[in-house]
Amino acid sequence: MLEPEQTQRLRELLIKHEGVALKPYVDTVGKKTIGVGRNLDDGGISIAEAMMMLTNDMNRVEQEAVRHFDWFHPLSPNRKNVVLSMLFNLGLNQFRQFNNLIASLIIQNYAKAAQDMLDSKWAVQVKGRAKELALMMLKG
Repeated sequence: MLEPEQTQRLRELLIKHEGVALKPYVDTVGKKTIGVGRNLDDGGISIAEAMMMLTNDMNRVEQEAVRHFDWFHPLSPNRKNVVLSMLFNLGLNQFRQFNNLIASLIIQNYAKAAQDMLDSKWAVQVKGRAKELALMMLKG
C-alpha cells in the first residue's frame, strides 16, 4: 500500500496527465474512457461503483421530484417509486411532457394515471416495465 502522502502525489500526477472527464469520450487509441483515464472498454466499472452511481442517481431524481412536483409528497411509497422510476428512465424534461399523467396525479385519479402511462409511446418502448409500473400506480 502506498503511504497517504504518496497516494495524494500519485492522484495529482494522474489527474495532471489524464485529466478528469465527467462524460465518456474516446481516447487516442479508440477506447471509451471516463473519469481519470478509466478505460470502460477493457476495465468497465465495479459493482460497488455501479451501486454508488445508482444511489447518487436515486437521490437526484428524488430531489427533482420533491423540488418540481407539489403532488409528489402525498403519494404512497409505491406510487412514489413509480414516479421516481419514470424520472430515472426518462429524465425530468421528458417526464414533464406526460401532461395527462401529471394531471391525473394532481387530482389523485390513480386509475386514470395508470391508463395514461399505458397510453404512451414510452409504454411501447419499455414494454413490460410500463405494465408493472402501471399496476403499481393503480394499486398504490
